[in-house]
Amino acid sequence: MLFYRLKMLTALTTPFCVLILAMPSVSLADPPKSSSQKPAIQEILLAELADDENVEDVERSEPRRETPDTPSAEALPKAEEAAQAPKPKRSPKPKKVAPNIDLKEVAPAPTPEPPKDPAIQESPSTEEPVAVADADAPEDTAPEPEIKGPQPAKNLALLGSEVLPGTSTRLAWSSGIQIAGLSQPTPVLVVNGVNAGPTLCLTGTIHGDELNGIEIIRQTMYDLDPEKLSGSVVGIPIVNLPGFQQGSRYLPDRRDLNRHFPGRPNGSLADRIAYSLFENIIRHCDMLVDIHTGSLKRTNLPQLRADMNNPTVAEFTRGFDRMAVVHSSGSPGMLRTAAVDVGIRSVTLEAGESHRIQEHQIKAGVNSLTSLMEKQGMISRMFVWGDPQPVYYNSAWVRANDGGILFSKVKLGAKVSKGQILGYVADPITNAQYPIHSNSDGRIIGMAVDQVVMAGFAAYHIGTEAKVPGE
Repeated sequence: MLFYRLKMLTALTTPFCVLILAMPSVSLADPPKSSSQKPAIQEILLAELADDENVEDVERSEPRRETPDTPSAEALPKAEEAAQAPKPKRSPKPKKVAPNIDLKEVAPAPTPEPPKDPAIQESPSTEEPVAVADADAPEDTAPEPEIKGPQPAKNLALLGSEVLPGTSTRLAWSSGIQIAGLSQPTPVLVVNGVNAGPTLCLTGTIHGDELNGIEIIRQTMYDLDPEKLSGSVVGIPIVNLPGFQQGSRYLPDRRDLNRHFPGRPNGSLADRIAYSLFENIIRHCDMLVDIHTGSLKRTNLPQLRADMNNPTVAEFTRGFDRMAVVHSSGSPGMLRTAAVDVGIRSVTLEAGESHRIQEHQIKAGVNSLTSLMEKQGMISRMFVWGDPQPVYYNSAWVRANDGGILFSKVKLGAKVSKGQILGYVADPITNAQYPIHSNSDGRIIGMAVDQVVMAGFAAYHIGTEAKVPGE
């Protein structure tokens, strides 16, 4: 009996021993990870989390050409191609008419979107048939009566709705990337005037911590009367809603949305959001103003960022009152760059700093947008234009050479001369002070607020007026 029990015990333990001995061989059989994978991942992270996009935007900008006011032989064909580029096909006639509401009234809180049924989206039979004109029917040859004065506006088809002429409404845009049932749509303010005219689009808070644009768009949109408007205005105060809710510049995946336009439908999270916004809203625009602020504890003088090598864009900047213009060709993936590539006149409006609501900067932004609409013939008001602001074809950032606490001696908008002390960096350990000198004559159009800085930190943005022959 004893031998029988020992035999059974041996029979049970033998398979476990074989299994234990086999485990190291299985681990060794896994292919070793390539040593090149780790640096590649680090490189991607560094590319997504750049030090300061506003700084890089200026430093990597293409220089001004010799004759900015006279379009070059190469620029004119490109501008004509962009102007003659076919407009995107309008979506089929929507099924519903947007309600006419007063944008100043308190709106109910948006509810999460219900999950969409894929079968309904894919089935073409669920769509209502669109009326098509009969080719065999006789054409009405009666001449249409000529309408003197402003032409009446047509319905504005946007986001699956029709906005009737002379009405204002609040629509909702959703990129469709959130979890079903938890998706919160982004409000889209629309004012469609009674008279025909261009479509102006205003976007704010593409970076979730830049707040001034929200109030600039809100005040501009709420002051419009659709009965006195020619054309339409579309405002998206908060594009990056997840970043705004978290007080973060970036998307939840730590990507900068303003580096992924026009986007891709099957790309990263940022690609998909950018694609949805660009295809559903931006392509319906004739003009675009993308509103931003300084980043990483920097503040900007109210200014436009525009590619002054593009004659169409350069002419577009003349409609902004009391707004300095900084030449910047833009970086790939930026909203205004992608919009210009498809023939939409676009600029970036910079005003103030992030994480703050600044009344003075907001007032300057609202004033410039009002002057733009007056210049484009969209509104008719007794508008008093201020003194024209200069165009800074050249600009450069002055960086700190030492680390410590930054103390500025100059204010935003101040004129400086070459060699002037702009501020100094104090070492709190040794009490040493390191001055920061201006590298050129010009004006402070952007600067860092007093803070702890490291060596190489971009502290002062100096704009230089170029002398153009004949001026």
